[in-house]
Amino acid sequence: MTVISRPHARPDLHRPGVGVVKVSTWRVGTPERQRAAVDAIEATWRKRDWPDVGLLSYSVHIGEDGDTLLHYSQWTDEEAYQEFSRTHRDGRNAEIDAAVPGIERVGLYSYERYRSGALNPDDTRVPGCVVIVDVEFDGPDADRQRDWVDGVFEALETDPNPHPGGISGHFHVSLDGTRVLNYAEWESAEAHKEALAAPGDGVGSATPQWTRVRAYPGVVRNGVKRYTPALSLSAGVS
Repeated sequence: MTVISRPHARPDLHRPGVGVVKVSTWRVGTPERQRAAVDAIEATWRKRDWPDVGLLSYSVHIGEDGDTLLHYSQWTDEEAYQEFSRTHRDGRNAEIDAAVPGIERVGLYSYERYRSGALNPDDTRVPGCVVIVDVEFDGPDADRQRDWVDGVFEALETDPNPHPGGISGHFHVSLDGTRVLNYAEWESAEAHKEALAAPGDGVGSATPQWTRVRAYPGVVRNGVKRYTPALSLSAGVS
């Protein structure tokens, strides 16, 4: 199978058949190296056939920090990822590293998508910014992961004044029971900054539901980073 490359595109968060989502970060150092790494990824993947091992899509996002790249890949199951790692990953990474030496690969985690929602189901805006909310708990507990996500949905549904720049949220729970990742789509980075700067503690009104989310017991880390979609790769028909 050939490779379809879609610049500035996001993954299909509702794609059927996804059993495992892998999310990782590369640190590359500068905005120029971010762009060079994306170009190297696209060139490396397009010169090879799509690996027929259960990989459904592979998307890359450029961090607003001028340093990081976020990688989001969809797989049929964990075995598919392990087979790719065994047979395909090293050659691709070696070629990318030759083009952009010194890449630091950090923080690979495995997730499944739990819940998705939109402020307006009929919204047709194309997100200009992806906000990654990364929540870590003090130990594994699958029920707690889902309870925290459900609490966010309750807070969103009861918020009297949600910021209009928010488009959708796609909540993932890690397979080890310790993390939640929200892949949130916003109209723009400026809209998200404006929401954070509003009165209160972060995005969301000062409601009891949001207070419960923010003070949820066992949360040891709650990171927020903004990204721009850079590239999405998937299989095509040769």
